Amino acid sequence: MEMISVDSSNISQIGYDADNAILRIEFKKDNSAYEYYDVPQYEFDALMSAESLGSHANKNIYKVYRQQKVG
Repeated sequence: MEMISVDSSNISQIGYDADNAILRIEFKKDNSAYEYYDVPQYEFDALMSAESLGSHANKNIYKVYRQQKVG
């Protein structure tokens, strides 16, 4: 999955696998990464266009989609 560097105080990179609906978010704080499953394309698009990535992810991703720590 291609990772995109983002301008965020907490998130370093975001990637999305449209074929499998997997969103991957890598965090700056501890270099951890999480995958979120069954995330629709529109949710990824909304995240990438949000004014605040962290706030958007907190409201719409973190507690909504099944997740797993990876890497």
